Amino acid sequence: MAELDAFPAPRSTRLELETDYTLSRSAIRQFAEHGFVKLKNVLSAETIAAYEPEITGKVIELNTQPEPLAERDTYGKAFLQVTNLWQDSERVLEFVSSPRLARIAAQLLGVQSVRLYHDQALYKESGGGVTPWHADQYYWPFSTDRCVTIWVPLQETPMEMGPLSFAAGSHTFEYGRDLPIGDESERVLQEALAEQNFPEVSEPYELGEVSYHLGWTFHHAPPNTTSIPRRVMTIIYVDAAMTIAEPVNANQVADLAGWMPGNEPGDTISSPLNPVLY
Repeated sequence: MAELDAFPAPRSTRLELETDYTLSRSAIRQFAEHGFVKLKNVLSAETIAAYEPEITGKVIELNTQPEPLAERDTYGKAFLQVTNLWQDSERVLEFVSSPRLARIAAQLLGVQSVRLYHDQALYKESGGGVTPWHADQYYWPFSTDRCVTIWVPLQETPMEMGPLSFAAGSHTFEYGRDLPIGDESERVLQEALAEQNFPEVSEPYELGEVSYHLGWTFHHAPPNTTSIPRRVMTIIYVDAAMTIAEPVNANQVADLAGWMPGNEPGDTISSPLNPVLY
């Protein structure tokens, strides 16, 4: 259950999260062709400042990583990961429920309505390592590819901080979809994507700039060589009419149980954790 916030976000920032963002035809076309798109000025500096302290505080409070950075494996060094923060904070619930962000997802996917799958805070610590090449949908038991992640940096993110990088057009590439994130996916996909001439798009993010990428778009991120954490909030959206596929690996079994409790393969997603957001 989300906690009531004694200091609610200013009305102006809540209003921004409810106001439509003008998405250009070229952005929709780029998303369809490349499997991702970066969008500038989606959020104002004021809105990010209103929600970042609460998100960061919940990451610190709820993080369960016990090992020092140097003692973790490659995946553990990539980032601190805390999921479904919206269940623990009214302020985060406002952010995750944003009609502005969800409407963009629906427009890019070409669907009438989207549901929440779950949220993830991904904080790459100072000295945090590479995020290996992977595709998110390896973990998700969905019947179609109509699912998308928004990646929202909570600060300006230069290359030294480890911004997300994409293999443009790789959402059409089926090789490597059976690889979980780790050393093998980094090695195998780095080579395979280069052989197929998928351009790697690796650029900094301005404050307020966000990206949306499809579940099958391969992506990774470089290390954080700065002295401060790279703070990122993500939200995963799915077509509201999405049906659940039979899980094909243990991770999908766990995701079905954890993120869609009470649902079964063949069902339309309808658990209490998956409300319609737009």
